[in-house]
Amino acid sequence: MEPQGRGNITSRSLVAAVFAVLLLTAATAGCIGTDRHQQDGEIVVAVTIPPEQEFVERVGGDHVRVVLLVPPGADPHTYEPPPGVLADVAEADMYAAVGSGIEFELAWKDKIAALNPGMLIVDCSRGVDLISTGEGDHRGTDPHIWVSPRNAKVMVENICRGLIEVDPANAADYRRNADAYLEELDALDREIAGALAQSGVTKIMVYHPSWAYFARDYGLEQIPIENEGKEPSPRGIEHLIEQAKEEHITVVFASPEYSSRSAEVIAREIGGTVVLVSPLAKDYLANMRHVAAAFAESSRP
Repeated sequence: MEPQGRGNITSRSLVAAVFAVLLLTAATAGCIGTDRHQQDGEIVVAVTIPPEQEFVERVGGDHVRVVLLVPPGADPHTYEPPPGVLADVAEADMYAAVGSGIEFELAWKDKIAALNPGMLIVDCSRGVDLISTGEGDHRGTDPHIWVSPRNAKVMVENICRGLIEVDPANAADYRRNADAYLEELDALDREIAGALAQSGVTKIMVYHPSWAYFARDYGLEQIPIENEGKEPSPRGIEHLIEQAKEEHITVVFASPEYSSRSAEVIAREIGGTVVLVSPLAKDYLANMRHVAAAFAESSRP
């Protein structure tokens, strides 16, 4: 354990040192992102999570290059970007932040903004009806807005407006691309609604509570195993097993980004199975179809 701890400290120190150098560069060079765009005509857009990468690429087309801050398989609640990614962000014209309270952005958004004062920061959650979580000092919002195709439409509109602001010369392309993608999201929404209504599923048991917005859209209730980022106690696992049996739940959904150990324990005790569904896959349309199909299939005896 000790060598691992020293490694973590070294890694964090390196990130801090590189951040300090980049911050000094930004302070002396001014608007780095705008200078770069003026040189080669390409819009550099930073995004937090892989689904946003698809959103930006579909709207921006050949006009954009995307810098992904939290790579596939990483946990955006705890991830720290490496120095190379920070250097790329220092050259971005725009940062499409999720904006809904995801931990990565709470920890890094201000630092990223300081790296590049001329960069436009777009709050992709603007216009989304956020779900409140917790109580008292722990009160916040559920950050997983993108798992709802209806929320994804709002995010795409915000991204489109941001791209038009930083690159008005290509506004017509951005608007046309956005409209085409919004039609695909509408079709996806109708497809999912029909499939879930036909399936009769009303409750899903999930390890990490990522699916509240999806559940709200399609009349589902998610039963989370994890509570505020913590593994359940032995008594908590017993309660979940009892609840699963009472609700005739035979599938426990886990995500590849998180441990599935507790999900496997519960599935074994109820004679069920663990199915992996990711809220963070880049191929958004295909992934959401896969997720919806998995939820629909879970209602079958």
